[in-house]
Amino acid sequence: MTANLLDFDADGLTAWFAQQGEKSFRARQVLRWMHQRGEGDFNAMTDIAKSLREKLLLTATVSPAPTISDKLSDDGTRKFLFDVGNGNAVETVFIPEDDRGTLCISSQAGCALECAFCSTGRQGFNRNLSTAEIIGQLWQANRALGHAPASNDGGERIISNVVLMGMGEPLANFDNLVPALRLMLDDNAYGLSRRRVTVSTSGIVPAMDRLAAACPVALAVSLHAATDGLRDKLVPINRKYPLADLMAACQRYLVHAPRDFVTFEYVMLDGVNDSDADARALLHLVRDVPCKFNLIPFNPFPASGFKRSPAERVRRFASILINGGIVTTTRKTRGVDIDAACGQLAGKVLDRSRRTLRSAETGAGLAGTFAGVELHL
Repeated sequence: MTANLLDFDADGLTAWFAQQGEKSFRARQVLRWMHQRGEGDFNAMTDIAKSLREKLLLTATVSPAPTISDKLSDDGTRKFLFDVGNGNAVETVFIPEDDRGTLCISSQAGCALECAFCSTGRQGFNRNLSTAEIIGQLWQANRALGHAPASNDGGERIISNVVLMGMGEPLANFDNLVPALRLMLDDNAYGLSRRRVTVSTSGIVPAMDRLAAACPVALAVSLHAATDGLRDKLVPINRKYPLADLMAACQRYLVHAPRDFVTFEYVMLDGVNDSDADARALLHLVRDVPCKFNLIPFNPFPASGFKRSPAERVRRFASILINGGIVTTTRKTRGVDIDAACGQLAGKVLDRSRRTLRSAETGAGLAGTFAGVELHL
């Protein structure tokens, strides 16, 4: 059986070459070819002995997930759809800005956490992505954008930042996530700084502690509510790891983090979590956690059951946080015309969680799920 070399970080590839009877420096050579130059053809790796290239052709591949579609938004956002097999496809989004280029990567085919306002969460869960399928999104995007991340060619990076904010909960796929993160940071691969790689989590507390020990990169937390009662409904994982536990985990993470703050992501839902009282409750909740807030105008998708908070309400909410001493930004909505905005990524998932079936059998809609919470259906 051939090995997909995109599945290995530096330590894993070194161990694989050792099993083949090869010296450790071969791993560094191949890492540079694969990730710095975006090369997947062993015959093109010209500084590797011909005999080894011939062996690699028999024992290994460089196989990212195939591209199904590549869509360009009017605002320059670019969305890729990748085939991860058995009827599943995941989405990856590149967001160009004046001072950076950010790639938003998926970690799972679907998501099991069922956050109420997220298109991915609504469609169910199939499986975790492999390390090759995670890092392969960066590999493919670099090639498609016309510039591999080689640091020795004098070129400017097109992808300068990577965020694990696409389909899935990254920390629910910890064992495959960490090798991909290490490749992003490796100077023989993508050479990104820890500050420019961000993992976004809904709050899986034990995995946050594991990440702090194994590969502490920048951390974003999908918060979306200031009380356990509301967050239990919006972000169901809160029932297992409530806000007090989550805030304590954020404080522990900051001891190891490359940045001295946690970013709290907060989707603005009209009449649900966007009142002045909600903003003041947030100030109280995060009083002991160095942080910044990123307010996200809700991006609609079919049958979501929510509406976006009006722009003036978002501005008022942000001003309360800012006046309370919290750095607060409002995310600019990008890629709506190609369904590439935050919360809209859906891809294609063959649901193994029976979520769709359960919803059909019970007939339970959002109005039932959010008893006591005013929604605009």
